[in-house]
Amino acid sequence: MFDALQHLSFWNWLAFGTLLLILEVFGAGGYLLWIGLAAAAVGLLTYLIPDLHWTLQFVLFGVLAILTAVYWWRRQRTAAKPSDQPGLNQRGSELLGRTFTLHEAISGGRGKIKAGDSLWLVSGPELPAGSQVRVIGQDGVLLKVDAVP
Repeated sequence: MFDALQHLSFWNWLAFGTLLLILEVFGAGGYLLWIGLAAAAVGLLTYLIPDLHWTLQFVLFGVLAILTAVYWWRRQRTAAKPSDQPGLNQRGSELLGRTFTLHEAISGGRGKIKAGDSLWLVSGPELPAGSQVRVIGQDGVLLKVDAVP
């Protein structure tokens, strides 16, 4: 085994890097990509410096793998910034604070309002049809309303 380690060539590192990149295709979330690139970088260094000792190759691989993983982690954290359009793809959030007329009376805590060309299920206090209500919240497709004085 030690004989095989002492004769590592750049082909071994490139094959290992390629294997990691192939495994990344099956959904590792980016982590094997950077470790595979670290293995390819060690393969390139081994090609440029053929007499590089095997222990130094493994140390370089470990350091490069850690550095690329930290780079990936930091990149992922900075890429997740809040949207400048927080209500995007949240149908109904544009109705918050608006006033509507009840289309169907609220009985048993449920009723309906008409907003534009859509009927929305609402929850709130018992009110007859035709009452004015203000949308105060949203729970999925259910709008929470309160009576307008």
